[in-house]
Amino acid sequence: MTEKIGVLGKKASQRSQRPQRTDVERVVVTPLPTVYGEFRAFGYFDHERGDEQVALVHGDPGAEGVLTRLHSECLTGDAFGSQHCECGAQLASALRQVADAGGGIVVYLRGHEGRGIGLLAKLRAMALQAEGLDTVEANLALGLPVDARDYGVAARILDDLGVRSVRLMSNNPRKREALVRHGIQVAEQVPLLIPPCESNLTYLRTKRERLDHHLPHLDAVAHLTS
Repeated sequence: MTEKIGVLGKKASQRSQRPQRTDVERVVVTPLPTVYGEFRAFGYFDHERGDEQVALVHGDPGAEGVLTRLHSECLTGDAFGSQHCECGAQLASALRQVADAGGGIVVYLRGHEGRGIGLLAKLRAMALQAEGLDTVEANLALGLPVDARDYGVAARILDDLGVRSVRLMSNNPRKREALVRHGIQVAEQVPLLIPPCESNLTYLRTKRERLDHHLPHLDAVAHLTS
């Protein structure tokens, strides 16, 4: 990996205790001004899966207890503002919190669309949900896994950035387990709770009841229907 700049580059070059992984290559680093603040975009290529990945880094995050979001790609939520899920609002909140904290990382994970089943399959699953199935039942009805995501590439990106432990912005315990399994310690799991709306309440309840997401704020909105 040849693009090593600034403090993060120095930290990455000093990592001598952990084995080097070469399947994820850092290709480019560029300033990225956003409405949330100044970031640097670290662009990576995943040679194993063929995906292009990006990590948005604000400030000097350090190596320990880095405020971090692993955000699964969601075109409908992130780009189109879909209220079927809370993904777009979570991405915006994560970027804002990282900027407000003065340092942190948002790893945007391509290939995670629809919990890893792809865009068209996700849209087909959404059509089944409109007919009454929940998000788990819809995937299974299509003969697809409930969650096909892998977080190994995220761990390798964090490793390249010199990160040893994170404060993980997530409601999903499986993300924490995956990072730990891949060698990144999780010092704290920071809730990322978005107020639900009528369109996504059933979806969120399914995530809590069937996928073990920690969503205590749903108890306060029992009056909403979906």
